[in-house]
This record gives sequence, C-alpha cells and structure tokens, in this order.
Amino acid sequence: MTQTPDRLAGKVAVVTGGASGIGAGTVERLVADGARVVVADIQGEAAASVASRYGDHCRSITTDVTREEDVAAAIDLAVAEFGQLDLMFANAGVFGAYGPIDKSRMPDVDLTWAIDLRGVFVSMKHAARVMIPRGSGVIIATTSPAAVVGGIGNHAYSAAKAGIQGLMRSVAAELRYKGIRVNAVMPGAVVSAMTADLVLGDATAIDQAEALLAKDAARRRPGQPADIAAAVCFLASDDAEFITGQTMIVDGGLTAIGGNSPFTRGQFAEPGAMLEAGRRA
Repeated sequence: MTQTPDRLAGKVAVVTGGASGIGAGTVERLVADGARVVVADIQGEAAASVASRYGDHCRSITTDVTREEDVAAAIDLAVAEFGQLDLMFANAGVFGAYGPIDKSRMPDVDLTWAIDLRGVFVSMKHAARVMIPRGSGVIIATTSPAAVVGGIGNHAYSAAKAGIQGLMRSVAAELRYKGIRVNAVMPGAVVSAMTADLVLGDATAIDQAEALLAKDAARRRPGQPADIAAAVCFLASDDAEFITGQTMIVDGGLTAIGGNSPFTRGQFAEPGAMLEAGRRA
C-alpha cells in the first residue's frame, strides 16, 4: 500500500484492539502517515510490543473495552501524552458466542455484545467527550459483512456488527453539526490470528490460514490488515472531510458481488439476448 507520510501529520489516534490483526496493521499505517498513536488492547504486553516498534510516535495501555474506565483512560492518555485526539478507531472485537440459537449460553452472548457493541459505544462516548470542545475529530468503528448478510457470522457477532452500523449513523447525525465525522469500515475475511483460530482452530497458524483463504478469495488473495488500514487512514484524513455516516466496504466484493457472473461463460460466452418464451436474438 502506498504510504503518504504527511497525510496525517500532527494527528493523534487511539486504536482499540491495536495489538494484533487489523488493529496492529492500522497502527503501522497511521504512524507511516504521520500520526501519533495510543495502542489500546486487553493484551497489554502485545500492545506494548507493538508500540515499542515506533518509538516516540506510540504509547500503549492495557484496555478492556468492557470496562468504561479503561476506554476513558486510553483516550485520556492520548491527550496527556500528545495533547489532543483526532481519531478514535473503535476496532476491538471478538467472534464471541457461537452455537445454535436454541442452545445459546447467554453469559457468552452478553460478553460478546459487551466487547463488540458496548465497547464501541463507550469508545464513541469518550472520544466525543474530548472532540466536542475542539469542534473536530473522526470516529471510525469496525463492522462486518455479517451485519448485512445472513449465514456468514455467528448470531451474537452478527447482531453486534449490525448494531454498530445503526449506532454509527445515529452518532454521525448528532456529531456532524459539531465538526466530528463518524464512519465505519467493513472488512471481509482478513488474515489475522483471530481468523486463523476461526478457520483452523490455531491462532498461530496465520500463514496456513492465508493460504486457505486465498483459495476462495474473489481477488485471488485474501484481505490483509493493510487493506483495512488504508481505508481507515483515508477516512481519518482531510481527503474524506465530506464523508460521514457511511460504511466503507473493504471485502474484495464479497457483499456486493456475491459470485462470478454466469452470463459470460459456457453457452453465454458469445453475445446475444434471451427474449420471450425462450426465443434468442
């Protein structure tokens, strides 16, 4: 991906779930584009490791997004260390509760929603707390194709990701008059430890997961964290200053295309027209 070192120069970001996968890839791109970043993740040691790669451009903090005080502390750290907050990337999430609807374990469902939806809500709340007095800022949340397509995500996850889209639009309607933009990104299958765990049952088997996902990828390769990071950095930049209340879909065509066109191959390889009662022209 082409980096633009001055695009986010002087900007300050907080990335939840920033210690791995899409989050870590976005931290890398944000720094490359000139931003300073707080890496906020429940994996505290991993967050510190990511932050250490970028020296004075990064700080880290252990953050459990189910705890409002943790999210507030991550945002306060950005202000204390870097003086402001320009971007809140509410990215932390898990696949969470799975299994048939009639056998659902509600404590697992509640935890999934606490991480995937409530965590985004409090991230927006505390980002707005800091951004409203300044009259500027960008909030971005991570949703999923499971929000709009049935059968590709477990029930609790799908509900949470759909909720993020509704929440995003509602908050965008309030905050656009205060100079704050609110959007979402919708990744498809992205190579990460979480995806490796999902498809192979081994979070460390990232290379094998990448090879497996590539077999069915519409673009002949699976999505990478850098693909999502590029979208986030665009939405965070002044190039996107007239975009709010929107979901940017970055999924290789999964939700929009559905499948390969059958009307360009086989008996339809040559141009023609299908008319009434089977007549061809």
